[in-house]
Amino acid sequence: MSVKKLLDLTGKIALVTGGSRGLGLQIAEALGEMGAKLAISARKSDELEQAREVLARQSIEAFPLVCDISRPEAIEPMVSKLLERYGKVDVLVNNAGATWGAPAEDHPLEAWQKLVNLNLTGTFLVTQAVGKRSMIPNRYGRIINVASIAGLRGNPVDMLETLGYNTTKGGLVNFTRALAAEWGEHGITVNAIAPGFFPSKMTQASLERLGEKIVARTPLRRLGDGEDLKGLVVLLASDASRHITGQVIAVDGGTSVA
Repeated sequence: MSVKKLLDLTGKIALVTGGSRGLGLQIAEALGEMGAKLAISARKSDELEQAREVLARQSIEAFPLVCDISRPEAIEPMVSKLLERYGKVDVLVNNAGATWGAPAEDHPLEAWQKLVNLNLTGTFLVTQAVGKRSMIPNRYGRIINVASIAGLRGNPVDMLETLGYNTTKGGLVNFTRALAAEWGEHGITVNAIAPGFFPSKMTQASLERLGEKIVARTPLRRLGDGEDLKGLVVLLASDASRHITGQVIAVDGGTSVA
């Protein structure tokens, strides 16, 4: 089989949570360009409509799904709507997530629980529903979890104070490994991407304060941009990665090894 054929996503159905902006929209663009039929979820209908229009201008059709992933009761109805529309899910990208900055000794419990509910529990429940209702019966699936380099280590001294975020992203890293081992027998691969700093609504405040320091500590001396996740996402979503599972790949300009 040719490499082009291995990377081709024509006929595949892909769900990208948190797909209305930032990294999620970049991921959706990549999957759609390679032929996948898309569903994107987010909390806000207006942001989903804007994303749908952005994708439509690139001749990519996207099915918008309004869903707050942090609310367990919202997940099964979302998956049901998707399966009613397309009948299956081949690719699941768990991108929806949030962060919170505070010294550990002052980190609010409410904020901690918010991060756990969205970054971990929501991801688990979406994956469970898609796996049980589509991927396991069809004996095929590509699951891509968007973790973070914050889940691979602590924060450098005098930089960020994001204990809850680091903890949940670290949990997502081992969620990836454990699920890969368990669901491999069903023909499902589970991998994670660990982005470094990319300009986005989530990182805006941190980059305004620490952007120069972050770039100086990055071996490639740059932040991520609107193209830097696309190739890896396509690889992990396609049959070119059929023998890759349980892996966590940093896309961070070398920050995590410096």
